[in-house]
Amino acid sequence: MAICTYNARTLASEAAVEDLMMQAKKIKYDVIGLTETRRRHPLNAVYETGEELFLGTCDIRGVGGVGVLANTSIAKNIDSFEQFFRIGRLRMRRCGPTPSLTIFVA
Repeated sequence: MAICTYNARTLASEAAVEDLMMQAKKIKYDVIGLTETRRRHPLNAVYETGEELFLGTCDIRGVGGVGVLANTSIAKNIDSFEQFFRIGRLRMRRCGPTPSLTIFVA
């Protein structure tokens, strides 16, 4: 499993999210942990490609925020995404002999 991290600086606008999706096409990944998303409202999106994007919110000062971009191969096994302040938790379902997995983003 290829897990990457990315300091997004901001994903507050739709243009920034579109840029992230274009950049993600250039690398091979299963999960990208996103930090400093700085979104005021959460976003859960499923794209035509099958990728899933989960973005949490920043604090009242516009600081922080975490999220996860999951590739098509992993997206079908996602159980949940939760944000606790500046930490995100992606829970994966148990899949056959593969045990369940939890990925933390901070």
